[in-house]
Order: sequence, then C-alpha cells, then structure tokens
Amino acid sequence: MSWCFLVCGIFGCLSDGATQAILEGLKRLEYRGYDSVGIAVVKGDRVIVEKAKGRIADFITSLDDSRLDGDVGIGHTRWATHGAPCKESLTNKGHRFTSNTDTEVIPHLIEDKMVKEGFGFKEAVLEATKCIKGSMACVIISSKEPDKMICVRRESPLVLGLTEKGAFCASDIPALLPFTRNVMVMPDDAIAIMKKGKITLEGLDGRTVEPAFTEVTWNLKMAEKGGYPHFMIKEIFEQPIAVRETLKVPANFLDAAAELLNSSDKVYLTGSGTSYHACLSASYQLSGRLGLDTRSVLSSEFADLVSDLNGKTVLAVSQSGETADTLSALRYAKGKGAKIVGITNTLGSSITVVSNKYICTQSGPEIGVAATKTFLTQLTALDLLILKLKQITGAVSEGECNAEREQLNGLPGVIASILERSDDLRTLALKYFTRRDAFFLARGPNVATALEGALKLKEISYIHAEGYPAGESKHGPISLVEPGFLCVFVAPQDSTRGKVIGNVMEMKARGAYIFSLVTKGDEEMKQISDDYFEIPKVPDALYPIVSTVPLQLFAYYVTILRGLDPDKPRNLAKSVTVL
Repeated sequence: MSWCFLVCGIFGCLSDGATQAILEGLKRLEYRGYDSVGIAVVKGDRVIVEKAKGRIADFITSLDDSRLDGDVGIGHTRWATHGAPCKESLTNKGHRFTSNTDTEVIPHLIEDKMVKEGFGFKEAVLEATKCIKGSMACVIISSKEPDKMICVRRESPLVLGLTEKGAFCASDIPALLPFTRNVMVMPDDAIAIMKKGKITLEGLDGRTVEPAFTEVTWNLKMAEKGGYPHFMIKEIFEQPIAVRETLKVPANFLDAAAELLNSSDKVYLTGSGTSYHACLSASYQLSGRLGLDTRSVLSSEFADLVSDLNGKTVLAVSQSGETADTLSALRYAKGKGAKIVGITNTLGSSITVVSNKYICTQSGPEIGVAATKTFLTQLTALDLLILKLKQITGAVSEGECNAEREQLNGLPGVIASILERSDDLRTLALKYFTRRDAFFLARGPNVATALEGALKLKEISYIHAEGYPAGESKHGPISLVEPGFLCVFVAPQDSTRGKVIGNVMEMKARGAYIFSLVTKGDEEMKQISDDYFEIPKVPDALYPIVSTVPLQLFAYYVTILRGLDPDKPRNLAKSVTVL
C-alpha cells in the first residue's frame, strides 16, 4: 500500500513518464551507493516494486518498463547498511518483513497508522516519524493517495525541485538538473507534501514553512563526464577553474568567519576523511604561524575527545555539508556552548544551517567518490581565511597581504601547468602499479598532503598505502621497509626539507624505491630519488595545494592500469550520511 526509500541515493518524481525520469535520476546518483537499486511506482490501486543487487545499468537492462508505467514513483541506489531495528511490535500485529534492512520498518509503521488506526496519509507519516529515532531522509508514496508524494527529512540530505507540471526530489542537486534548476534544500525536521507543480512544507511540529527555491547556476554539462573516461579525471582537470572560482569568495563571508575565529581563545578543526586532511593542513598555519591555540580532531572522535567547548570555536569542513559524523560533532559542540564556522561546497546544506558563520567553496558538482577538486577548494578557502586572520591581527602588513593574495591568485595557473604534464605521472604509474604497499611521507603542513595521497591511492586502487609524518617512520613503520618497498616523499623546498632528506636516506638504506615530489630545480632531492616529479616553486603555505595534484593523477593512473573503476571504489559512497 505504501513504500519508502531512505539511504543512500533517493529520487522521487511526480510527472508524466515518471519511470524514465526516475531511472535517469538514479544513474546520476549512483556515486552515492551502488550495492543495490530499487524503484516503486503507483499503478492503479497498487504500488509496483522492482529491486535488485548490483549496478544500475544491469538493473535497467533487465527491467520491464511497461510493468512500471506511472506518473508517481520513487527509486534509490543503496550503499549497504543494516541497523538493528525493533520489529517485534509490528510482527506481533501481523506485519511480514521481507528483509533485515532498517528501511523496511518505516512503510510498515505508516501502513499500521493508516489501516489500523485510521490516519490519513500525511498524518500517518507524521505519527510514524515520531516513532523513529536518528537521522533519515524518506520519500513515501501510497496507492491510497496516488496524486502525491511525501518527504520527511531529519539530518540527512534531500533536495526538492519544482516545475509547472511536475515535482521532484533527490539526495543531491545533479540528479535534478535534467528536469529543473528551480530547487531548494529541504529544511531539517520538516515534511513536504508534493503534487504536480506544487510543494507544501511544514515543520514536524506543525508549523508552516515557506518554501525558498533558488535557481541553480550549474549547467547539466558540469555534472556529466564531458568526454572524459571517468568523473575523477574530469574533476582533477577542473581544478584550475574550481580554485579560481573559490578565490572569488565574497570578502564579507571571510571577514565574518575570521572575526569569529579571532575572538575565540581556542579553535577546534573537524572533518572526516579528505576534509579532515584539509583541517590538519590549516592547523599548521593557524598554530605555527599565527599562534592560535588550535587542535584538529576527527569528527567521528570529537565527542569522545573534546569536552571544554564553552566560548570556543569549531571550524568544520565538509564537501557535502551533510556528513553525519561532522554534523553530529557540530551539534554536540553547539550544545556545549561553542560557535561554529562551516566550510562546505553546498549552500543550504545542514552545515550552513548549523553554522554561525560559513564559507561556501565554488567547486561545482563533484560526482567522483574520491574527493579531488573539493579538497583543493577547501585548502584554498582555508588559505583565504588564514590570510584574512593575518590581516585583522596585524600579523602581516598591507603590502605583505597584497603580495600573498597575488600568490593565491596565481594558483590556477600553477595547477594548470602541472596538469599539462599528466603523461609523466602516467609513466610513473606504469612503473609502480603492481606494488602491494606504499608509504607516503612528509613533514609540516605537507603531512596532510601525504595522508591525502595515501588515501587516494588506497581507496581507488586497493593498494595498501599509509601516510605518516616522516619523522615518525623510524618509530615503527620502517620495520616494514625492504628492497622494492615504495616510499613516496612530499619534499618541496620548504622549511622542513633538510630533515626530510635524512628520512629519505633512512629509507634508501633499507632498499626502498623513492618517488619524490620536489621543487623544480632541486638537484639534491632529484639525485637521491629513484623517480621524481617537479612542482613549481611557491610559498611554503601553498605547497599542500600544489603537491596534491600529482598525487591525485598518480592514484588515478595506477587505478586504471590495475583495471579498476576509480569512480566506483568498493564499499564506498560519495557522502556518508549515516553514523
């Protein structure tokens, strides 16, 4: 009678030819999960459901479209999760479950409210929502009221789209672009009643919520491959544009965020995965060069490690603005009296709502699961924020500030010059793609670069790769090094270079192959390395950005040579919206 989907990629449609629209939307959401796929369409007095394990393309090939004709339907791509829902009360009432999936509890709850307790469709959804704990984004259809679709959001992403004759919803904006650019991020703790050409919003507490749609500036080509074999390589080559656009972040947003950071006696930086690496890189500048009392903490560990937050500031970084671990950390911090500065690529996301001040990077859509251009724009936004802090604290003169801004403005050209030599990285990948293990080593701010390089290689090529501060290698990791072991050194001519040379020699003495990122013209580093890639000379603070690009290309080409799909790494999804 009713059906709903929640994780990980959802698409809903009220429009003529809904089935084809749903399938098109699901193809654009596959990066959010590709363990299984399902679709449900209202047809007459029934809800017709088709679902299968595996990829969307195989599902579509085997699908009988005529069986799913309809104007109202929903679909999902799924990243496998299983909760431990309590089904006993429903099974005692005669409900039969067909899976162990947590999602299935919800339509049974709604059905129970409608059939046995006499609630209407919307009221039954609201009552069922009261029984559900945790985060969710649900899209529900019912054969009892086939002219509508109901959405409920609590702490998980959901975007609504509207046309004159249709209404749509999806987990992310790119899926909506073929149908409408008139979109809004659904408010948290809200319910949307959707009909063709009309969307009504209410809070879960019954309050009226005024819809606030905006026109998306992205075009459809930005969310497509555009002739590239994979989204990942396309997005790597989009980095000069993404950085250039992020350098245009309005000054008033930077001013407000910098003033908030400057007013705090301690700043915590938090993020997950790649976003945490951006935090770590920034913490070196904030602590070492500005003297701020800062600490980087993984979002998933934040509540267990940090308690003294009253009067403190938390700087949070998240590409999607919906990362569950990061949002959980922020809600905890806010409850303890902290102020929040958010950096995200998604305006209107949960992090922008939770934040006291925020900065939106300008990457455009990123479809590849492995973050590339969003990492560089996070670093760019953080560098802009740090420069603003230097300015308001008097750490640099006006002339020095202008000079640093000019250096930042030159980054797109520097990145483009590296991309022009991508074939050199392909050649290096040919030499190393059969390796089983690798260390990525650096000192200072480039420790974050080493961690990011190792993460990129391991998550898409499945080579065991670990990033370490180079000085820590002799405290355990070096025991693994034997002849032929790959050691990648991020070794530009910055203040740490002298010590890094010592670490290179330690690894060489044990037979490691040394692949180094070196500043152009650094003959000493070139001579002690088995292979090297030269990067342009830039100020020390900008090396993390410049050094990251060749490591992204190296990981991509290694992955291709191993016959793997870099856009669909196993067991991973683009946005992790479950704790």
